[in-house]
Amino acid sequence: MIWNNKFSYPKSSRSMEDGLRKYLFNNAKLPSVTSILQATKSEEDKAAIKNWVERVGSAEANRIKNEASNRGTSMHSYIEDFLRGRINESFFESNEKYKNMAKEIIDKGIKGKLEEIYGIETTLHYPEKYAGTADLVGVYQGKEVIIDFKQANKPKKVDYIQDYFLQLGAYTLAHNVVYKTNITSGVILLCTVDNLFQDFKIEGKELIMYQNLFLGRVKKFNELKNLP
Repeated sequence: MIWNNKFSYPKSSRSMEDGLRKYLFNNAKLPSVTSILQATKSEEDKAAIKNWVERVGSAEANRIKNEASNRGTSMHSYIEDFLRGRINESFFESNEKYKNMAKEIIDKGIKGKLEEIYGIETTLHYPEKYAGTADLVGVYQGKEVIIDFKQANKPKKVDYIQDYFLQLGAYTLAHNVVYKTNITSGVILLCTVDNLFQDFKIEGKELIMYQNLFLGRVKKFNELKNLP
């Protein structure tokens, strides 16, 4: 894989306001993609989360969420370090869980498939609408794509990761609007705590559907927040 500084990606500051993550762009504070998705969950999804918390208890629910968040952050950091050439294979000698998960994604999802890197942890925004951070923008199996790295406690079915696809819709749409690109593919590279690797791809008309669905969530978010 090679680095290609094809685009000049901006740096932006982030902050939390009223429980929402926001990005500062040209004096405008844009809500994050994840905050929009969180605020506009369906009543069914909210009920499922509430039932889970009640079943395991709030303390255990917080422990599980914090553990997953920390594990995901560490896994992302080591994948990024690998892509930037900061580590070699000796990095994998220790048996820490997140390192083993990172190795699965690198060996099965990146090596031999990722050809060019345009940016890592790339801040993207749709002017006046939203902003977010894509894990990777580049060329994957011959196509310009946006890739997100995910971790999970158990294998995922497509029906359970609709928010992942909406994120890809949001990022690809923002990139196409701002940089006049025609990215038509998005990829999820996921590993479970039991080291099961999964990859999911959306492209073409399916990706356009998720782009439009996300814009619908933006509209709903603005209505909830009484924004224009």
